[in-house]
Amino acid sequence: MDMLAMSKIARDALDDKFGKDIKVLDLRGLSNIADFFIIASGDNSNQLRAMADNVEEKLFKAGMKLHHSEGYSGGIWILLDFGEIIIHIFNKEQREFYSLDRVWADAKEV
Repeated sequence: MDMLAMSKIARDALDDKFGKDIKVLDLRGLSNIADFFIIASGDNSNQLRAMADNVEEKLFKAGMKLHHSEGYSGGIWILLDFGEIIIHIFNKEQREFYSLDRVWADAKEV
């Protein structure tokens, strides 16, 4: 399975639901946590859930299964763990607070 292609599917699924500031970070060689982090923002909890649902559906259709998720009910930061790909969907305030973009600044954006 090509994880870069799967990351693009996930990015497009987030974009389909009007995700903002979507970044796909290549962590290969930088971390053993995952090959790719995808970070995106949304305006409200309903949008964040819609984004998460769309990503899960599109990746499932492409052959990837969700291993674990967190934060779905809270709707301020949703984490989707697909193994080699980890997706973080934030509201604006949480994204600024945790600043994963800065934490993983060494990663190449694809």
